[in-house]
Amino acid sequence: MSPTEPRPPMSKADYVYSVLLEEIRTARIRGGTAVRAGEVARRLGVSVTPVREALRRLEKDRLISYEAHHGATVVDLGDEALAEYYGLRAVVEGLGARLAAEKITPEELAGLRDLHASMAGDAAHGRYDRLGEQSARFHLRIVDIGGPAFLGAHARAVRNSFPVPAEASLWLDETQVKAQLEAHEGILAALESGDAATAERVMIDHVRRAGEHRKEH
Repeated sequence: MSPTEPRPPMSKADYVYSVLLEEIRTARIRGGTAVRAGEVARRLGVSVTPVREALRRLEKDRLISYEAHHGATVVDLGDEALAEYYGLRAVVEGLGARLAAEKITPEELAGLRDLHASMAGDAAHGRYDRLGEQSARFHLRIVDIGGPAFLGAHARAVRNSFPVPAEASLWLDETQVKAQLEAHEGILAALESGDAATAERVMIDHVRRAGEHRKEH
């Protein structure tokens, strides 16, 4: 579909799925919480049928489980899953950085530098609440450059597979911001010089540090 062609409207099931996915992904609905189709339907102004369809999709994503006499429940993931999540992110996003260093264009690099400059500006003015979402865009843009056929989709699937509360972001910790921006600068320098090994290493270390911060907090 070209950018000028009209997009089909989102189905009700897609709408419910997107809302619940975001609420689970950001831990606004916590692990262990029962999700009742009727309550969700009333809250979102839809019938029960698209809610049930959305819950089945979330079950396939392993974010919802069904238990006898309890119905749908958000999966409560523990420390082992946390370590696996950040380990998998490090591998996928590290590979994305490696591949991007081998093929990035000057225009793509300039776009990343603009995004980084915006983050640095927000950090300088204490707007830490904006940094987490911008960092996600920075990482995913790099992965999309490195692996547009498959890797970008995998990176998003991994990020959507584990709840990360907004308040758990290391970007909200003023003591961490400088070091994380420096990591982004290191990635940018490696991308500019075509140093694939360094781009991968810095990205992996950067993601692992986020995992260590999450475990500590």
